Amino acid sequence: MKDARIDRRLFLRGIGGVTAGVATATALSGCGTGTSRSVAGSGGKGGKTVVVRDSGGSYGAALQKAIYTPFTQETGIQVKVLNLDDAPLLAQIKQGRPQCDLINNSMMSHTKYVKQGALEKLDLDRVKSVKSAKIPENQITDHAVGSSFYGACMAYRTDAFGGRKPESWADFWDTKVFKGGRSMCNPDGDLPELEFALLADGVPMDKLYPLDVDRAFKVLTRLRGDIKKFWDSGPLPGVLLSRQEVTMSTVWDGRIADLQKQGVPVTRQLNGMRRQFQGYAIAKGAANADNAYQLMDFSLRAESQAALAKAFPSNPSSPLAYAKLTEDERNALAGAPKYYDKGFDTDIDWWLKNESAVTKRWLEWARG
Repeated sequence: MKDARIDRRLFLRGIGGVTAGVATATALSGCGTGTSRSVAGSGGKGGKTVVVRDSGGSYGAALQKAIYTPFTQETGIQVKVLNLDDAPLLAQIKQGRPQCDLINNSMMSHTKYVKQGALEKLDLDRVKSVKSAKIPENQITDHAVGSSFYGACMAYRTDAFGGRKPESWADFWDTKVFKGGRSMCNPDGDLPELEFALLADGVPMDKLYPLDVDRAFKVLTRLRGDIKKFWDSGPLPGVLLSRQEVTMSTVWDGRIADLQKQGVPVTRQLNGMRRQFQGYAIAKGAANADNAYQLMDFSLRAESQAALAKAFPSNPSSPLAYAKLTEDERNALAGAPKYYDKGFDTDIDWWLKNESAVTKRWLEWARG
């Protein structure tokens, strides 16, 4: 199974590591990297269960360690996990037989679910941690609550530019001063990076949306000859930088720390980072809605978000969570207060309306 962090499907399409379809979803007793796993607890209350959809991989393992096991120990509610693609999960919900109760998915995917009537309208009075953890208002909707985000940003080799440090997307586009090849994502890796092109062309960060698509592609075309490879998985930018095939690449913010620990001379630049949020929602017709509310409430606690950040490079949505981390842990995260204003939130409504057309145009552009 692919790591959740290296698979755009977790954040943008909500696809887990299993693609076998609805029939596979019934295998709730599976183990390993199959469609499900269960968390046994010592709460002793027995007979209570909640089924949560997540994407598995190392992200799923971190959730189990930081969220599911402590939740079971506190409540006695057993957590079963389902790794399932959007299409079969939506099919189950439409048939009135959802096999999961709580859905951990991108806020963009949740918005798509709402348009298909697939989510319960939330009673936020039952999710006390939304207020206690001070979840940002723009991450609270009628049907979902944001729990964390990942950021797309710039990474570069620190030994490539004679001591110069790129500070902006304009520098990313400046191949005369910052020589060397570039790498950017393709639509299988993430949303097309139109925002970065517009920032490079001088558009203020707070004036990006609605995106000027024509202008963005003109700017992308200026860099096209210097793009050595389009990446489609999280590790690839690091591989290209490590091999010195490129000197700069777009990257997911959590991907640089491991390379630095290995001694690779790379770092990230968070100016102009694009944030995309992950969150929780309850499936329409969930069999264990009460337990789903309890798990959502537990997961959104500031201390729970902090525990997850210790186990996985997840940026908590709760500003209070960062105070529960050490300074080193906090500053390793793109969501730390010192970095937050350097980035912007993706306008998911704009992308929902335009993703298909932009992706088609991007593919035509990339083929030249």
